[in-house]
Amino acid sequence: MTRRPGHLHLNAFLMDVGHHEAAWRLPESNPYAHVDVAHYTNLARIAERGKLDSLFLADGPVLWSDVARRPAGVLEPTVLLTALAVATTHIGLIATASTTYNEPYNLARRFASLDRISGGRAGWNIVTTAGIDAARNFNLDHLPAHRERYERAAEFVDVSLKLWDSWDDDAILADKESGVWGDNAKIYPAGHAGHFYRVAGALNVPRSAQGRPVLVQAGSSENGRNFAARYAEAVFTAHQTLGDAQTFYDDLKRRALEFGRDPGHVKILPGIVPVIGATEAEARERSEELNRLIRPEYALPQLAELLGVDAADLRLDAELPAGLPEEEQIEGAKSRRTLVVNLARRERLTVREVIARLGGGRGHLTFAGTPVQVADAIQQWYDAGAADGFNIMPPVLPTGLEAFVDEVLPILRERGLFRTEYTGTTLRDHLGLPRPENSNTAARQATAA
Repeated sequence: MTRRPGHLHLNAFLMDVGHHEAAWRLPESNPYAHVDVAHYTNLARIAERGKLDSLFLADGPVLWSDVARRPAGVLEPTVLLTALAVATTHIGLIATASTTYNEPYNLARRFASLDRISGGRAGWNIVTTAGIDAARNFNLDHLPAHRERYERAAEFVDVSLKLWDSWDDDAILADKESGVWGDNAKIYPAGHAGHFYRVAGALNVPRSAQGRPVLVQAGSSENGRNFAARYAEAVFTAHQTLGDAQTFYDDLKRRALEFGRDPGHVKILPGIVPVIGATEAEARERSEELNRLIRPEYALPQLAELLGVDAADLRLDAELPAGLPEEEQIEGAKSRRTLVVNLARRERLTVREVIARLGGGRGHLTFAGTPVQVADAIQQWYDAGAADGFNIMPPVLPTGLEAFVDEVLPILRERGLFRTEYTGTTLRDHLGLPRPENSNTAARQATAA
C-alpha cells in the first residue's frame, strides 16, 4: 500500500509514571508523579519537541484497581489538559470522558472551553465505561447493557454536535459604535428532545479555531466499530498481530464509507509499548526486569474480572481454563477480553505469562528492540495498511518517551515518514482533517438560496 511521505500520525498516551504496572518500582521513578502537574508538563514538552500529533489521557469515574498494585487516582483530564494547554503551543490535547456518567451540556462545554483555551487543539476520546464499580458511583446497582451504553453514546454525541454548532463563526460582531456585540440570528438553540436527553438551549461557548473538538473512540466490539465508523475521526485500538490489525483497518474504513464518510478522515492508531535499548539484548533485559517486578497476586483479580470468571478458577502456572464465558455473555470490555483470550490461546500462555504481557500494555502490542527495530515495526504496519499511525505508550515515563523522541523519531524522519515541523496550529491540522462546517450555517444558507 503506497503512503504519502510524512503522514504517519503519532500520539503520546501518558499514564502516570509509565504504562508498565511495575514502572513505579524502578529506582528512577517518582511514585507520586501521577498527581503532579509538573510531571505532565515535562512530558507534554518532550512530546511537543518531537512534533507528535497529540497527547492522550485515559480516565474513568472510579478508583482503578487495588491501590496496593500501582499509583492510583488520576487528575480529571480536561482540567489537567487545560494546564498543559498553556504550557505548550502546538500539540493536540485528547481527554477521555464517559457518555454513561456525564450530561451532554456540561461535557460539551468543558471540551469547547479546552478547545478555545488551547487555540483549537482539543479532542474527546468517547467511552461508554465498562465495570460495575463505576455504575455504583452513580446511583446504579447494575451496569447498563453494552448495547444500551452505545445507544446512549450515539445520542450523547448527536447532542454535543448540536451544541458545538450553536454559534456561527461570525456571530460575534463586537460593533462598539452601534453597541451591538453579537447577532442573535446566528445563535442556534439545540432544541433536542430524544430518548435519553432533552437539551433546549445553545451552548455558552463559541466555536473554536478548529470548529469543534476532534472525536476519538477506542472500542473494537461490533457496537464499537459501528459507532467509530459513524462518528470517530481517530480510533485508538489494540492488536497483537499484523493480520488482525489489517483486518480491523479494512473493516473500519469500509464501515466509514458505508456511513457516507471519507475513510481517509478516520485515522486508525493501534497502541504500541516500545521498550527501547541500545541492543536487542538490552531491550529484552529491560522488559524482563519490569516483568520481574510485577506482583501477580494483585493482577489476578483484574484478569478474572476481565474474563468473567472467579479468580479461584485461575492457576498461575496453568493455561486459561476451558469453557470461558462467550463474548455475548460479557457486558464489560468485550473487545479487550476477546484480544486477551485469543492471545493466550494462540501462544499457549500460562496465567502468569498472560499477566506479564498485560502488565506492560494491557493487551496492546509490546515491542522490545533497538530504535531501528522499533522504527521498522512501526513502518511495517504503516506500509502494510494496518495503521495510519500509532498510540505510543512508553512503559516508563519520562525516560521511555525521551528515548522514543530522541532515538526513534529521527529514524522515521530520515525515511520520510514523519514531519520535521508542525505545519498547522490545530489538532485537525496535525491529523489532516478538514474543519467541519457548521450544520446550522449550512442549513441557513441553503434556505436563503
